[in-house]
Amino acid sequence: MDLEASKKKVAALTAPRNAVLVGASDRPGSWAARVWRNLHKYEYPGPIYSINPRRNTVWDKPCFPDFKSLPEPPDHMVVLVPAAGVAEALRAGAVAGARSATVFSSGFGEGFDAGAARLGQELAAVITETGLAVSGPNCMGNVCAKSRFVTLTEDRMLKVQEGPVALVGQSGGMMIFANAALQERGVAAEYLITSGNELGLTAGDYIAYFADQPELKVIAIYVEAIADLAKFKAACRMARAAGKHIVALKMGQSEEGRQAALAHTGSLAGSIEAFDAVAGEAGVIRADTLDDLVEITELLAYTGAPPGRRLGAITLSGAFRGLLLDGAEKFHLKFETLLPATTVRLKQILTVGSLVSNPIDGGYGVLTSADNYMASIEAMQDDPHVDLVILQEALPREAGSDRAEHYIQLVENYAAAKATKPILFCSPTSHGQTDYSRALRAKAPHVSFLQEANKALRAIATVARREEIERLARAMPAASTMRTAGQPQLIERLRQRAGKEAAALNEFDSKEILNAYGIATPKEELVGSLDDALAAAARIGYPVVLKAVSATLTHKSDAGAVALNLTTAEQLRDAYGRMTAKLTDHKLQGMLVGQFIAGGLELVLGLHRDREMGLIAMAGAGGILLELMKDVAFCAPPISHEKALDLLERSQAGQLLAGYRGAAPRDREAVANALIGLGRLAVDLADVIESVDINPFVALPQGGVALDALIVLQRR
Repeated sequence: MDLEASKKKVAALTAPRNAVLVGASDRPGSWAARVWRNLHKYEYPGPIYSINPRRNTVWDKPCFPDFKSLPEPPDHMVVLVPAAGVAEALRAGAVAGARSATVFSSGFGEGFDAGAARLGQELAAVITETGLAVSGPNCMGNVCAKSRFVTLTEDRMLKVQEGPVALVGQSGGMMIFANAALQERGVAAEYLITSGNELGLTAGDYIAYFADQPELKVIAIYVEAIADLAKFKAACRMARAAGKHIVALKMGQSEEGRQAALAHTGSLAGSIEAFDAVAGEAGVIRADTLDDLVEITELLAYTGAPPGRRLGAITLSGAFRGLLLDGAEKFHLKFETLLPATTVRLKQILTVGSLVSNPIDGGYGVLTSADNYMASIEAMQDDPHVDLVILQEALPREAGSDRAEHYIQLVENYAAAKATKPILFCSPTSHGQTDYSRALRAKAPHVSFLQEANKALRAIATVARREEIERLARAMPAASTMRTAGQPQLIERLRQRAGKEAAALNEFDSKEILNAYGIATPKEELVGSLDDALAAAARIGYPVVLKAVSATLTHKSDAGAVALNLTTAEQLRDAYGRMTAKLTDHKLQGMLVGQFIAGGLELVLGLHRDREMGLIAMAGAGGILLELMKDVAFCAPPISHEKALDLLERSQAGQLLAGYRGAAPRDREAVANALIGLGRLAVDLADVIESVDINPFVALPQGGVALDALIVLQRR
């Protein structure tokens, strides 16, 4: 993965030697006019040229008919011509020496127009052929504060200044709103890139470039679909290794949202669970809303990520204390009991020592002096049961709040020089800022100012989950190249069997594969006649199960292809006759006679190939309630023992394994081992596995077995 090439391309795009407006027009309100105005308004230092063969002058400046007529070779092209002319404009500009381009034009397959899609394919080919660094098409321009290069078509005033945040997204509107919200809070976005359809540069290219910018702390992205998954993951890992945080707002949380993404960018968006599983392991934090993205960005840009979920807090009122406690429970955070030594320290500070608890109600002596306030914070910092300290305070919007300003500055000084754990301020409500409060904010760069208890705690919990996912990913053992006897031949056989179209294996063949990967199944025999079925049942021992075997029977219960708890030979004979008579429309490959297993906890385990993010693993409540309850959790293969246990803990079914209301506990280790086997299967056959459905996998007091299985193959 050549991320160094990505960095060079983005560098050319963000700091060009000159800018050439291709399709220039001085018509008031046109995008060309807006780009021209903003390049001048924000003092881009390089030459700005215009090309339009039908004009001699634009904005009272010379306008040139083509690239050859320019006073110097072009470097960056601002392309504003209709879609049909974009490819030729890029070719001509590249021949003349241009290194980069921003393509504002749309009409390249954003909807369901086949003709537009062909133009998109042609444009992508030209970008590859020329090697140009292209942002877009279908974008709204960019803001690059270091180079003062502003092509964004935004009319409202922008603060073009260096800062800790970079914004990049496929929706120009979303990036503009995100920038406005951050700007309102005094948070500077040094870069604002609207990447559009990403037929040229993709999110991965931009993230790789931002990873090298030392002043950046947060890369906030808006994603409709990942154009190059391998590059995206590699770039995110590079950014995380450089200490950057990546926060994503992802479209596609619903089927309607995925269709909207298709209509908007011409890409197929994947499921949000798959994005969380795969991108999460690459270090991406997903925000549910634009407000959440802003809150998380504020937290990470100034306070940083908490090392865990244990909180300490000092409030100004008992009511806010209650809001924090309620929110912590909702978002699976903890206000743990402070150590006795911490309590002793705090009792020496507080006026009502018997009420020392976490969170601390500041009304009991904490706020009587600055010394008491800081001593309480230090006590929280020293307690090993606290990962992050929350202080109730809002930035004053005007002069007059001397205590608040003084205490904020004290905390800033402490956070900058002495704090060992993250510290943040939190206000009870969301509110706007003023020039006065933003000036105060600028003086406190080592603490964040979050707004409203639930938003703040949701942001903390979301970031804490990223830390957990990364720890699980780092704990993965090195991949083993050793395989059990028979696995290499099985892998080769399945690769040969997989075709271009998805094809299901029958239950017997599916279970053969599971067995090869250490996933247990009941005692079973495949038979071709009633006599063979009776003999198999005698060997296995009654009661037994009878199932029809066919690749077309993907839902056997619905088709009447399963008979359970057959206790006698007569019952088996009757079931065999009924089944063979009823299933004449299916090409039966035999009957499966198996051990009947009663009781146990029914789970679903499986692999699913997401159309955007690739293979993901899942586990949760199985059996007939799977579709109704949808109690499942996801992770990305491969799967370690620790990751398997984490996957189970994130579903209610996983909690039932421990025993619920007097029920016997089930063998959690057996389930974890089955998930580890599924993870190995996903790695070994990543190029041919489309899906694996084990439903149900029955967890027993000792052990666990896959009662049914369906594997679908398709060559990638």
